[in-house]
Amino acid sequence: MRVLLAGGGSAGHIEPALALADAVRRIDPGAEVTCLGTERGLETRLIPLRGYPLELIPAVPMPRSVTPKLLTVPGRLASAVSAAAAAIDRTRAQVLVGFGGYVATPAYLAARRRKIPIVVHEANPKPGLANRLGARFTTHVFTGHPDTQLRNGKYLGIPIRREIADLDRLGLGDKARTHFGLRPDLPVLLVTGGSQGARSLNEAVFGAAGWLREAGVQVLHIIGPRNGHEAPVASSGVPYVAAPYIDRMDLAYAAADFALCRAGAMTCAELTAVGLPAAYVPLPIGNGEQRLNALPIVQRGGGMLVTDADLTAEWIRDTLLPVLVNIDQVADMSEAAHSLGRGDADRWLAEAVIMVLNETKTDAQEPHAQ
Repeated sequence: MRVLLAGGGSAGHIEPALALADAVRRIDPGAEVTCLGTERGLETRLIPLRGYPLELIPAVPMPRSVTPKLLTVPGRLASAVSAAAAAIDRTRAQVLVGFGGYVATPAYLAARRRKIPIVVHEANPKPGLANRLGARFTTHVFTGHPDTQLRNGKYLGIPIRREIADLDRLGLGDKARTHFGLRPDLPVLLVTGGSQGARSLNEAVFGAAGWLREAGVQVLHIIGPRNGHEAPVASSGVPYVAAPYIDRMDLAYAAADFALCRAGAMTCAELTAVGLPAAYVPLPIGNGEQRLNALPIVQRGGGMLVTDADLTAEWIRDTLLPVLVNIDQVADMSEAAHSLGRGDADRWLAEAVIMVLNETKTDAQEPHAQ
């Protein structure tokens, strides 16, 4: 089995692709899985770290909607499609799985040119142009959000890493707290704004640090790589642990009782999978996608929603803190969040890809009518 994955640019495209790659390898250890990307994205760092070969094609930024601007990129797009087709030839790929982003559009067009089957996965509530195009070329279309409107789309969830999907958060809690230097007897708030941190989250939590400490709430704060000088000094009584980056997010989730975070699709998928309730702070830019990611969780009682503008130290003191110290409320929210988790989406998508391959082989073996 030879699979080509097109998911580059941001971690939101790359991580589901890598989770699928791992799932395919678990089902078929002999499977040859190759990733397709560009030099502009995080894939040049993330994919080799996970041990998968990476084929690079030229980046062709596409408009977010079908507009006359599409006419300005035909030359670059043709070059990228040819490069993607060459990658298909080199890897002898039998199926292409696309996750959106810059790399997906030329990949879909190349797969159609080479007449190999296409599988599309869209993580976001509002599909991008690449996946709207890909969905026109195949009936094998899967979504990570229940409300995504995409041609032939079937709700599946977002593939996530097994160490997250299989996490026994409660069973690992004490060990995880010890790992980070936290106490086992006090609640823990996990704060994360993503890989680069989030200044608005950092400033609000820094400002509320004294009130959190007085209430006996510990903080595990991923502040981002460029914000270390702003972190408050830790207290010996109620720990405040600040780190620029944490590479063991499974342990961070296990150590926490509640999270304060952005509302990216992967973040929402991981938190619901492990049953960690959160106060979601959607990015104030873009098309409102992050709010839509978090909305079903909040509506089911598994989280809270606060705008970036309303997130202040006072909001943490007056609105979030009373929840953090209410053990029963946190437990109910955890159960509600977990009820929305889709921890097996990686396996389900891998099985769908294998089914597509088997159908293609069967069609090729059937004799044609005379």
